[in-house]
Amino acid sequence: MNKKTNTSENTDKKQNSGHLWRKGVSGNPSGKPKGRLNKVTLAVQFLLDDDGEKLTRKAIDLALDGDLTALRLCLDRICPPRKSLPIYLDLPDSKTAVGVAEAQAAVVQAVGYGEITPQDGQILSNILESRRKSIETEDHERRLDELESRMGNDKERL
Repeated sequence: MNKKTNTSENTDKKQNSGHLWRKGVSGNPSGKPKGRLNKVTLAVQFLLDDDGEKLTRKAIDLALDGDLTALRLCLDRICPPRKSLPIYLDLPDSKTAVGVAEAQAAVVQAVGYGEITPQDGQILSNILESRRKSIETEDHERRLDELESRMGNDKERL
């Protein structure tokens, strides 16, 4: 046995002394069953089963009486914040690299004129950049295929 292996075994014994399970070995290898809720979640649901309606009514009453925290809670439930909205912007065709460049210019102009938010402009720019990379990859592949076919023809001539 070499010194490195011996050190590792000694370290493992020191770290795992007094522990029920060895390092790296799970006490429940199959894990938590899918769909099983946390014990705290189950307890909260059990408590709310009986009083959930009363608590909701109380939160609404507090909100109506001017409690801003209760009001925010109620409004968040009634009308949650939107994650994202469609962006309506007339863009040039982006089937070519020139078209992507023109579309990028249109996005910059729309942000500058306040037609779309800078965040929306960034999202559109990211999409257009992905499209540009896709076009570039297609172009490289096409050119590589042409070179390989030329090289194959040149080898046949020799």
